[in-house]
Amino acid sequence: MTTLTQGRDTGTGTGRPVITAWSAVSPYGIGRAAYAEGLRERRGTVTGLGPEHGSTPDGVGCVVPAFGVREVLGKKGTRSMDRVTGLAVTAAGALLDDAERNRAVGTGEGAAFALGTTTGSAQSMMDFTRDSLTGDQPFFVDPARFPNTVMNCAAGQSAIWYRLKGPNATIAGGRTAGLHALNYARRLLGSGRARTVLCGAAEEFSPARAWLEHHCGDGTAAAPPLGEGCAMLLVEPHAPDDPGQPVLAEILAVELGVVLHGDPRPALVACLRSALRRAGVAPERVTAVARSGAPGREGRGEAEAVREVLGAADAADVTPTALIGDTGAAAAAFQAAALLSYAADRPAAAAGRVGVITSVDRSGSVGCALLGLR
Repeated sequence: MTTLTQGRDTGTGTGRPVITAWSAVSPYGIGRAAYAEGLRERRGTVTGLGPEHGSTPDGVGCVVPAFGVREVLGKKGTRSMDRVTGLAVTAAGALLDDAERNRAVGTGEGAAFALGTTTGSAQSMMDFTRDSLTGDQPFFVDPARFPNTVMNCAAGQSAIWYRLKGPNATIAGGRTAGLHALNYARRLLGSGRARTVLCGAAEEFSPARAWLEHHCGDGTAAAPPLGEGCAMLLVEPHAPDDPGQPVLAEILAVELGVVLHGDPRPALVACLRSALRRAGVAPERVTAVARSGAPGREGRGEAEAVREVLGAADAADVTPTALIGDTGAAAAAFQAAALLSYAADRPAAAAGRVGVITSVDRSGSVGCALLGLR
């Protein structure tokens, strides 16, 4: 039996929000240009891991090259910062520094932050717990590292670093976390609780995550190597009277569902059809699809759902998983960035068309988003 709970439009008549900027910290490097170039070249990022990445089941991964928190962000305020927080802070900074307008509208009063995650940093949680068990006394732990064990650490640090004074939210959702964050951003803007939202999702590569994924797999299919990174979007209300607003895409719909038992395909089919109906979009208008590329039954169900609903659209497949690995909670945000990169490379073909993001997770969460490309 499959049970689906669909997301509902909670807008307040202010119009659909738009994406005006994006950036990423990915296995291709830091920044929007590095990610777009890597996708354009279809360059794989799987690499053998050195001792600095610890002991992992297979010794390979898709990691951000030469990424060290203190090397990238400096020594001030980073002594106890863990990797996932460093990735999120770096991605937010890369977006804000990419254009003068980004920092002007994306910081200060009314600037919100919504970050998708799975648990925050599994490595930080395990390390802190281990220290409490192996120390001379359970309380002989480094208190400065305790904030890393809380899943909203990355979002909180990002807000502190860049003076984001609006609502600050961390949303757990596995591979669908980026869609949950996007939907939350849409609701914040629709209710007038935020002026702009930095919206994204982050995931780190770590031995703890690698071993957890190794033991949680269903064993029915080879899983892609684990990846890591953070992709970030700047989301604003559409301002048609502002000629300086650089609209990259309009958020036409976000639909989320939950599968309690069984095949995720029917639930995702329902999400896709509801999103198309809600946005008034015919499948033939879809020009590109970015799937989460989950392994095993979930991934097969996702691919079947896309074929069932969008098979006649002959849409380009821009799923980034084969290139940057299984980025876990950051997957949907990287999928959105892949669609925006695709549209920027093919403006004549993509303008006025629709890009689709789909996501499934073994926890039973499914979802999709429709972006009206510009």
